Amino acid sequence: MSVLSVITKISVQQKNKERFNIFLDEEYAFAVYESTLLKYHLAKGKELDELEIEEILYTDQINKAYTSAVHYLSFRMRTEKEIGEYLREKEYEDFVAKEIVVKLKEQGYLNDKEFAVAYVRTQVNTTQKGRGVIEQELYEKGVDKALVVEALEAEYSQEQELEHAVKLVMKNAPKYKKGAYKVMIQKIESALVRKGYSFDVIKLALEEAQLQEEPSEEWEALTQQAEKVHRKYKSLEGYEYVMKVKSALYRKGFTMDMIDQWLENEERL
Repeated sequence: MSVLSVITKISVQQKNKERFNIFLDEEYAFAVYESTLLKYHLAKGKELDELEIEEILYTDQINKAYTSAVHYLSFRMRTEKEIGEYLREKEYEDFVAKEIVVKLKEQGYLNDKEFAVAYVRTQVNTTQKGRGVIEQELYEKGVDKALVVEALEAEYSQEQELEHAVKLVMKNAPKYKKGAYKVMIQKIESALVRKGYSFDVIKLALEEAQLQEEPSEEWEALTQQAEKVHRKYKSLEGYEYVMKVKSALYRKGFTMDMIDQWLENEERL
């Protein structure tokens, strides 16, 4: 025969008016939400056995997790994975997190398809990310691959992506003009790759941006770099000096013809 406990006191929590402290046999036992209180008709004098208490606690845990998840959702849309991870971080049991995800999906609060569409639309309108980065970010949020592809196709046209890529090319070009033209292009390409653009899109963007190699700027860049290299190897003489300078400048992206011309002009060959 199970032991019965009697509710001897019910009080509202000071910091959370939606939570009620339940006292059994004059001692604090647990706290519940008002919805749990009403569902089980908890009142002073009511007797509860161990199974009833376990059921009440389980129901209240679900209610508490649900309230926490809804609050988390109030700031912005979330994916199923994000809600599950959030609840587990709050130390809810895995089965509780799964039940809450199912409940929120049924109520329309969770929809990974709608999330993916909204996320892509926001990224396209507020950032200059390429498809690759947006795709990876959605995968990390737990969105299914088919939904990611569908959202990108619907919200991010090839024309938009190319337009963003061209803007990034034009934005990055001035930052890298101090070096060799070839190096500038390589750095621009690397910057766009990090932003999630494919090499095909990058190639088209560079063509559309119509960046041109300026001989005067290239020569100025070479001169600046050559002077630094000269100071480094000025203690060397003859063939060894020339080879060190050529090797260093070539690694920086300058052509051998330009390097030879600088050496001739400086009478260092």
